[in-house]
Parts: sequence; C-alpha cells; structure tokens
Amino acid sequence: MTTRSLIGWTALSAIVPGAAHLRAGKRRTGFILLAVFGAILIAAVAYGVQFLWNAGAALRPSTMTTVTIAAGACALAWFGLIAMSYMALRPDRLPRKGQIVSGIVVGVLCVSVMAPFALTASTVNTANDFLDDVFVPNPGGPSPSPIRAEDPWNGRKRVNFLLIGADAAGNREGVRTDSMTVASVNLSTGNTVLFSLPRNLQYVRFPESSPMHKQFPNGFNAEGQGLLNAVWYYADNNPQLMGGKNRGPEALKDAIGYTLGLNIDYYAMVDMFGFARLVDAIGGLRIRVEQDIKWGGHYGTAGTIKAGYRTLNGEEVLWYGRSRVNSDDFSRMARQRCVIGALAQQASPATVLANFNKIAAAARHMFRTDIPRDLLEHLVPLGLKVKDAKITSLQFVPPVIYTGNPDWAKIRKLSLKAIRESVADSRTSAAGVTASPSGTGVSASGSPGASVSASPSVGASASRPAHTATPTPNDKAAKSLSELCGF
Repeated sequence: MTTRSLIGWTALSAIVPGAAHLRAGKRRTGFILLAVFGAILIAAVAYGVQFLWNAGAALRPSTMTTVTIAAGACALAWFGLIAMSYMALRPDRLPRKGQIVSGIVVGVLCVSVMAPFALTASTVNTANDFLDDVFVPNPGGPSPSPIRAEDPWNGRKRVNFLLIGADAAGNREGVRTDSMTVASVNLSTGNTVLFSLPRNLQYVRFPESSPMHKQFPNGFNAEGQGLLNAVWYYADNNPQLMGGKNRGPEALKDAIGYTLGLNIDYYAMVDMFGFARLVDAIGGLRIRVEQDIKWGGHYGTAGTIKAGYRTLNGEEVLWYGRSRVNSDDFSRMARQRCVIGALAQQASPATVLANFNKIAAAARHMFRTDIPRDLLEHLVPLGLKVKDAKITSLQFVPPVIYTGNPDWAKIRKLSLKAIRESVADSRTSAAGVTASPSGTGVSASGSPGASVSASPSVGASASRPAHTATPTPNDKAAKSLSELCGF
C-alpha cells in the first residue's frame, strides 16, 4: 500500500469501524468491529429518541452521568480503533519516510477523533456541576417538597415564579431586590402574565402565617420608609424574627404573594452585574430602544444607548434596565420587562448549547433559587411552551397604583383580571366575552384548591386604616410584550 492509501483507509475506519481490517484481509475482525459499531449506533439512537418527547430528561443527574461516562468510553474506544486499524494495515511495509508521515498523520487523527467525545464529556460534566451548585436548598430555609414524576406540579393549574434582580454594588450591604417580577404561568398553555412590582412600593402586608406579620401587623415600615426592596434585607438581618438564617426569600415571597393574591411557588434571583456577563455569553440581546438612554452617574456622562433596534452587549443591557437619568423607577421597570422578554425569546436552545461553557461560568456565582433540581426536567418543556405562548405584562405604578398609598384590593382585582384574560381562549374572545375582575371560578394560586378573591374584603384584615380609594384608573389591561417592547 502507498502512504496515501494507508492513511485513507485508517481515516475511513474512524467513520466505518472495521474498514481497514477488511482491506487488510482480516475479515472476521472487520465484521466484528462493524457489528459492534452498528449495535452502539442503534443503542445511541434508541437512547436519544426519548429526549425528543421529554427534553427535560436530559437534565437528570443519572442521564448526565451516563452521557459523561459513555463519551469518555467512546473517546478511548475510537483512539484504540484508529491505532488498531493503522497497525492492521502493516505500516512497517512502507518506506521509512512513509512510516514517519503516516505515523504523524494517524497520531493527529487519534487525537482528533477523541476531541468531540472529550468535549461532550467535559460540557456535560460542567453542566452537572453547575446545576448541583445552583439548584440547592436555601441554607436555613424550608426543605423542598419531593417531586413526583407523575404529578410534578402537585395538581396545580398554574405556577408562580418570583424573578428578582439584585443590586450587589460594592457600596451596599446585603441583598437589595431592585427588580421584582412575578411570572404566573399557565401549565397547560404556557400563557404567562408578568406582574412587575415597584421597588418603592411601601407598607406591604404579610399573611398571618408569616413571622413578619407579627412584627408588622399594619404593614412593613422598617427603615422609616418600608420599601418593598428592603424586605429581604430586613429578614436576613433579623434571623431571630424569622426563625432562622437566610429567610429573606421566604419573607419576600410572603409579601409579594399576599400583595397579588397569589401563592409564590419558587423564586430565582440573579445578580445584575452577573446578568451582564450572562448576556455577553449568549452574544448580546436585540432590543428596541424607544429613546436615547444616557447612563453613568446622575447625569449620564458614561455613555448613551441610541434609540432604535440595537443589539446590546451585557453592560449596555444592564444600564438599559437600570439607568435613572431623565427617567424614573417605573420607566426602568418597563425596560426591565423588555429585557426579560428579549432573553426568553432569543436564548434559544441552540444558542445556549453553543455558548454553554461561557454561560455556566458566568452564571455559577450569580444565581440563587429554591427550585429543586428534580423539577428541572419538568421546567424545560414548560419553558419551551412559554417561548411559543402569549406573554402579557402588567405593572403596578402611578397613575394606576400610588406606591406610597397602595390600594391593595385593587392590585388583587387587576391581577385576577390579567390572569383571566391570559387563560381566556380565542373562542371566548371572539364571542365578545370580556374578563371581569369579579366573580369566582378561576384559580390564580400556585397551590391546589386556592383561589383569588377579587372583592375588596381580600385585604381588609391587612389594610391600613380606612381611606378613600385611590383616584386611579381601573381599565388598564395587561399588555403583551410585543406591544410593549416591539418584538
């Protein structure tokens, strides 16, 4: 054989194991290698087909361990296969120069065929470690309920996630939750309502079951102002009140859930500066900027994000959502919702996979959540469903709600109305039936059997001294993110 043909038959064996042995006249070994390769290929396809119908199963620890071990084994097997194929073709019959050239080429080929398997094993192992680091029970918090595969949502029709953006700037102590949005997801359709709560919402109430209710029976008034973004910080700093350390998430979930008339099932908090690194990891976000956004300091001296459709990098996305220059908290809230919507639409599975190692490195130390890892395999299909479903948005800001003197019953009415409009099917809409904020029959809670009452008596026991209803309009409907953000 010539040097070129020997190299060619060896390379072919990387694709069709046994080809080199058949060429060398070792038919029995060649057919055995072909049979083994066929069996491995069929087993891999059969194993992978299950993920077409249950993509979330790929996140199971057992699946990730299996893939890591299998990829490592395949890397070693293909290395050995190339070496065996090369030796079967008798390179010693080549002239010395041919032996040297073919040896070098085949050595490179051995490393090359191992690379995809090694990369797969490394990526899956990184993902497994990342999920183990992030999706762990909150230290000191309540233990999560076991997840049942046959009914992971415990009979609920919708699930409510509290999405938090925390400002961990160097001049601040503790956690300040500057961005708070509840994503209420219909489990059957994926239709989602985003409820944005202002950081400066004052005197929030707590349910009687919350330890914070005993301390603040007439509304949260710590630090003189009682702002919503101080609830987590206060609870963490008063473990004797909460019955343990690191109970800030539970206190905030109680406050926001009671405010909206919902049961908050899970929270996920992301540090804002870590979020910027996450955006860079996926290659930026395309966002419609309605008007020039100046950022940096009080006067916007650091830069300007120009109006128009822009692909923003991580730092620009961060300042697009945080800038206060010529703006207010409520405008920031609207921009932050657009960032969440853009991320949901543009972080496709292909993008995430292509940039996974960067994403994992950026996200490892910026996330906190009480979502159990066992629930992840059920969240993946839900997330894909949400991606193609209708997302509407509602924020409780002036003139609808005055943050210094909120109308709690009105907030619950608007929340219930937005949820009812989200679940209404097209036939109901076509018939001209409108969602009313009163009545019964729709459960907006995340817990089985719980429902939201729209009557003013909902918050009577927790309200401040009687006052006249705030003179704010009641006809503000939740908007889709397409309308709000120009997607």
